Amino acid sequence: MTEPATPSATPSATGRRGRVLPRTLRPDLRRLLPADPGTYEGPLLAVWMLGAFLVVVVARSLVHLFAPDGGAGSIATIDIDVEGGANIVAIFGQWGAIQLLLALVLVTLLVRYRGFAPFIALVLTVEPLLRMLAGALKPIETLGTAPGAALNEYAGFAMLLVLWLSLCPSRSRA
Repeated sequence: MTEPATPSATPSATGRRGRVLPRTLRPDLRRLLPADPGTYEGPLLAVWMLGAFLVVVVARSLVHLFAPDGGAGSIATIDIDVEGGANIVAIFGQWGAIQLLLALVLVTLLVRYRGFAPFIALVLTVEPLLRMLAGALKPIETLGTAPGAALNEYAGFAMLLVLWLSLCPSRSRA
């Protein structure tokens, strides 16, 4: 009589579900644009972190799009009670629209083509860097420190970690 296989030895336990943590911390840059975008071989932790971050991006974009002041005065502490203040609010609303579009594209890629998780992480790593560059080239006068400005560096570092994780294999290639 043979004994039943243990759950850890069955293909379903280590197969398509993947692992939460990487098997190794050596990234493979070929995973950035995979040949099969429907297959993700990295750790699930990276996907979960991307998903959580994208929820924040969607929420942020909805605030910019639907808040009466676009978040310009109430969150970013920009004085909108000046000549052209309505234009500032309008630009924040338009910024929210494009942020929402980008977020929805990235969410769609993550859900449908999970193999693009490293590419999505790269996009979300570069985005705060570009906002920091734009802020340095075209500084905005504010009455306080906006959350986006205060958290920009942390978001970039968090996404860099997610990028690194997503490029690391969590299981062997089939």
